[in-house]
Amino acid sequence: MTTILTKSFPQDKQPLTKPAPGKKRVLIVGGGFAGIAAARALKRTDVEIRLIDRRNHHIFQPLLYQVATAVLAPSEIAAPIRQLEAKQKNLSVLLAEIRGINLATRIVEVACPGIGSRKLEYDFLVIATGMRPSYFGHDEFARFAPGLKSLNDAETIRAKILSAFELAESTDDEKERARQMTFVLVGAGPTGVELAASIAQLVSVTLRNNFRKIDPAKSRIVLLDGGTRILPTFAESLARKAANRLTKLGVEVSTGVKVEKVDDQGVIAAGNRIPAATVLWTAGVSASPVVKMLGTQTDRAGRAFVGAFMDIPEAPNVFVAGDAATMTQDGHPVPGVAQAAIQQGRFVGHVIANRVRGRNDGRPFRYRNKGNMAVVGKNFAILEAGYLRSSGFVTWWVWAALHVLALPQLQNRFRVQTQWFWSYLSGQRSSRLISEGPRSSSSQQ
Repeated sequence: MTTILTKSFPQDKQPLTKPAPGKKRVLIVGGGFAGIAAARALKRTDVEIRLIDRRNHHIFQPLLYQVATAVLAPSEIAAPIRQLEAKQKNLSVLLAEIRGINLATRIVEVACPGIGSRKLEYDFLVIATGMRPSYFGHDEFARFAPGLKSLNDAETIRAKILSAFELAESTDDEKERARQMTFVLVGAGPTGVELAASIAQLVSVTLRNNFRKIDPAKSRIVLLDGGTRILPTFAESLARKAANRLTKLGVEVSTGVKVEKVDDQGVIAAGNRIPAATVLWTAGVSASPVVKMLGTQTDRAGRAFVGAFMDIPEAPNVFVAGDAATMTQDGHPVPGVAQAAIQQGRFVGHVIANRVRGRNDGRPFRYRNKGNMAVVGKNFAILEAGYLRSSGFVTWWVWAALHVLALPQLQNRFRVQTQWFWSYLSGQRSSRLISEGPRSSSSQQ
């Protein structure tokens, strides 16, 4: 890990960071799609940018489910945020967590690992902290049903899935074996659908001949959703095709079903117990707690209501972008997808650049929907772009090409393309590793 600071200060005597004379200070909180887009948009602006994130890497989240199902390794969909620093001279990166925001004094307090707290002054502040799983008031579910928002989440899910088969192979109890080979996913949005389809192909193809006592293809995969259908953000005709595809893959799709309880034995949904060793949460999301520090109005998911220029009414030079923001366009909310976050981040960067140069803000933000896609296993994807609706093999190839091109680094593109080609031909997945936990002192192996 790169050393961020070379000197430690007593916690009660933290200095304020001083900019170069005459330069405006831009703090960007969050190294996701929106935060990085905002930083890049300011590349040729005479400002000092500090990008703050509690992780040292940017994740290409649309492919996170493939890490969770052992198709790809974590390094293949992630890139170091600090690599931006070498390419952009007016940008510095700080590994830290936000502890407080004071809009009146324009100071953000951060905590750096192993260093302590620091206070950073700003002239412009961009909050782009993304989302985290929401359990709709049942946070106790999180212990048994991990969400999928980070590389750590993906590795946790991968370990749960692969360990389930190892335990099923080890036990002689038929009921326990069946429980270990049952996978329940709560939430049938794009993440739930893609994850369920990937698990279905893992058990039917990749693991087919890997065990002696069990047949992974006999696993039970259940996709639950409280809505009337899967993929509510897609046209109903496309959602129906995706549901049919899931059924062909062996996934049990149940809609209009609400989960009442999640524990170490499985789930209770609509009054019925489903014994399952692996429960995955792909349902609701909520905004990062950092948004609440702004003291601005938020929606039920904790996202900040922003104006036409992505700023908040309490402080015109404070912007919220990406999944942390909510705004309405043509009577509909702007979707929380990667393309929207990139457009908002880039827009905020241009607004800040105009204000620094004494220009007008320009036109208000307007989201340009370039289409939504979801992949449902091998050789099948759906696409909706305006009046265009397509599905099937050709759409799947378009999905693959677009996702390879959108990866953050050239090396990511090469590795993912190579791995996908190998998996397509052989059905094998290269990242079937179960991370070891801490060993006890009595361990002899």
